[in-house]
Amino acid sequence: MMNIRREIKAYIVREGLSMREVVERLSITHKWSRSLSNFSGKLQRGTLRYTEAEEVADVLGYDIVWVKRK
Repeated sequence: MMNIRREIKAYIVREGLSMREVVERLSITHKWSRSLSNFSGKLQRGTLRYTEAEEVADVLGYDIVWVKRK
């Protein structure tokens, strides 16, 4: 199973963005700090809250969807 850090970074790359660009979008859209090190640290430590993950998905143009396992 992919960890949240790798998964979010994969979506960022897939969208052709840099971490800095994502942080900038988060600061404008969701009033996050403009600090890249804060965002990177949350990913590194695994301390990103679910609501924060939803906001990251939002600025990348995604929705988080839960799917029942088969």
